[in-house]
Amino acid sequence: MRQTLFALAALLSHWRRHPANLATLIIGLSVATALWSGVQALNAQARKSYDSAAAAFTGGEAQNLVAARGGLFPQTLFVRLRRAGVKVSPAIEGAARIGEKNIRLIGLEPLTLPAATTLAPLRESEEAKYILTGEGRSFAAPQTLRDLHLEAGARAKTERGYVLPPIHPLEEAPPGAIVVDIGVAQKALDRKERLSRLIVSSETPIDPAKLVEIAGDALRIVEPDEESDLSRLTDSFHLNLTAFGLLAFLVGFFIVNASFGLAFEQRLPTVRTLRALGVSARALSAALFCELVAFTVLAGGLGVIGGYFIAAALLPDVAASLEGLYGAQLSGTLALDWRWWLSGVAMAGAGALLAAGSGLLKTLRLPVLSVARPIAWREAHQRYLRRQAIFAALSLLGAALAFRVADGLVMGFMVIALTLLGAALFLPLALEALLRVGERLARRPLARWFFADGRQEIAGLSLALMALLLALATNIGVGGMVEGFRQTFVGWLDERLIAEIYYEAATPADAREIEEWLATRSEATAVLPVWRARTRLADWPVEIIGMVPHETYSAHFTLLDAAPDVWRALHEENAVLISEQLARRLNVGLGGSLDIPTSRDNWRAKIVGIFPDYGNPRGQLRLDHARVARLFPDVPGVHYALRVAAGDVPRLMEDMQTRFGPKIARLIDNAEIKKISKDIFERTFTVTAALNTLTLIVSAIALFAGLLTLSNLRIAHIAPVWAMGVTRRRLAGLELLRILLFSAGVALVAIPLGLFMTWGLVAIVNVVAFGWRLPMHVFPAHWAQVFVIALVTALFASVVPALRLARSAPADLLKVFANER
Repeated sequence: MRQTLFALAALLSHWRRHPANLATLIIGLSVATALWSGVQALNAQARKSYDSAAAAFTGGEAQNLVAARGGLFPQTLFVRLRRAGVKVSPAIEGAARIGEKNIRLIGLEPLTLPAATTLAPLRESEEAKYILTGEGRSFAAPQTLRDLHLEAGARAKTERGYVLPPIHPLEEAPPGAIVVDIGVAQKALDRKERLSRLIVSSETPIDPAKLVEIAGDALRIVEPDEESDLSRLTDSFHLNLTAFGLLAFLVGFFIVNASFGLAFEQRLPTVRTLRALGVSARALSAALFCELVAFTVLAGGLGVIGGYFIAAALLPDVAASLEGLYGAQLSGTLALDWRWWLSGVAMAGAGALLAAGSGLLKTLRLPVLSVARPIAWREAHQRYLRRQAIFAALSLLGAALAFRVADGLVMGFMVIALTLLGAALFLPLALEALLRVGERLARRPLARWFFADGRQEIAGLSLALMALLLALATNIGVGGMVEGFRQTFVGWLDERLIAEIYYEAATPADAREIEEWLATRSEATAVLPVWRARTRLADWPVEIIGMVPHETYSAHFTLLDAAPDVWRALHEENAVLISEQLARRLNVGLGGSLDIPTSRDNWRAKIVGIFPDYGNPRGQLRLDHARVARLFPDVPGVHYALRVAAGDVPRLMEDMQTRFGPKIARLIDNAEIKKISKDIFERTFTVTAALNTLTLIVSAIALFAGLLTLSNLRIAHIAPVWAMGVTRRRLAGLELLRILLFSAGVALVAIPLGLFMTWGLVAIVNVVAFGWRLPMHVFPAHWAQVFVIALVTALFASVVPALRLARSAPADLLKVFANER
């Protein structure tokens, strides 16, 4: 033990003499941990919100009964089950818009709520009396009240004009939801005597056979541990975030690895002395391990704290993305979860151990008498590079094998990750080969030294350059995918949103009144009902939209694949159009058939067309409008598109608003709905852009740390050249030029690697995650921008070491010849 403690004290003295190296090590490990733990905090917050939303009805114990074919079901089924002695509690939920926020409206019957649900306190408190008596009450989480800018006791008004009872805070309420009495919810949602689910008491779980006997095939059982639709829909989003967090951690890990490697090289004389004095390899290993634990606790703690602030800064954008894409509501306050704290510290420990492990093994395996000879270390590094080449080849081979069997999202990410890793591992070998060629072609002595010295410098900078390569390739890959998606999405919106006005009536009766009035207006050239129903196919939520025969669809509705005379078949035969992602999920194609659950029974239809539906995580079917009204008689017929001559749009919208007022729940023109859609798109990728930028910053820190730490070691290589007459300023210029050339070479390699990443995201990850395949786009202007970023990054990272060399005192350079080397 004493031997270990003295060895630890000797090793720690190195950091006191080299504070810059210590700072880069702590910063690298802290930043890597911060980015990883920040992403995990965002994911944990989202999962907690999903669980909270689901627990309102299950509490982790209670079964639920929902419509077997999706959508709502008659309230008479609840009455029938209660009369049969089955303890169930009715509930209805739906979307309501209050101000600028979409709110989940939950209607409950508090007196029959099972004790397992999180809202059970309503049953056992005075709140139940307030819900049911007088004007009643509404309840929402305090954060939801703040988001709606409402005070306790205020009355919220929905976009359809319904005024909810006074709203009061309730901690147990799910985020982004308002809880009301079931009768109030049915009126607010215009769902008279309709329910969305029945909550079964956990004390008396229902038998499937008995359910069929009472309710036939109208209802199905949802077990409490069954994964919610929301969790499944958002899986790909959270996996993408995790992949970015892991990539950022990997780039930060390179900083730590480089810092540890250089520290081992600097401490070789100390290690030699300790071994010569009799310190055993075991005691030295124990001392190094204690040092790693100290770094893990310090840097891991700082990283987790930094991750909390990163997550708090990105949470509003993540919440907006999940709400815009999936309708998910996240709590606006970041919760402190011990699991992601533990995950961050564990990643810091794993990173430190991996970073220090290779250098430790290389040092301990060298003979005691040669451990301080730089040439012995270089020979070991050459062997290390050969092993690195083998690992690079194995990584690329693994990527090829993964591509052959890629059938899942994780496998798709593995293809990209292994290719990036293989290319990064090959980078030092490629740069060294190019420098060797340059050395052979050079004629002047200084030029030959320039290339030869660069080969020596590669050993210390390889990890930093690999980090820069990964950051630049990711910037090109993700940037190309996002920009390609943007162009495709904008073009798709222009084709899909052809109607000049879109509106939603407050009730079906109001919709008929508005439609009759519009028939008398000459400005309205066509009134197109866009009625929407919901069902389930292969246990997946599916939206069904009706289409009337009109050139708005036949001339502008893009189809990826279609049968001959597709539009006639759609309206005259038992036929449907299916979205690309639903076709992939169900593994069906043109000419195939679907058994579609309707309000009464299954309807068999033939697939006559496949259409793109970018940005929609759910499946979608397009049917003839009259058939939708017949198959789904309870469909809320309130959504319409209106064709109007361009110059008449503002006047007609004003007349509609003036005449019908609250009978129109929403009225919006083409330009505004496109703007909203594009804003959602941009906010969706805000987090991606932020993580991309942070990764670039981390790579710049890695390069700066490597150069700053390496500058002290390179004095021994530069001093003899200075002694032969080359000025310090010229040497500094050559150092700067060499780093710029390194970065330029890295950028050139990053371009094809980034293109591969774009292809992988478009052709593999997006297809598996979302179900659609985007066209492949290339953006040479973006490549040039990334090339400039690489040079600017290198300039930023190398300017301080170069200035230090240019301003170094002659006495410092002369000391090289006085010291034993």
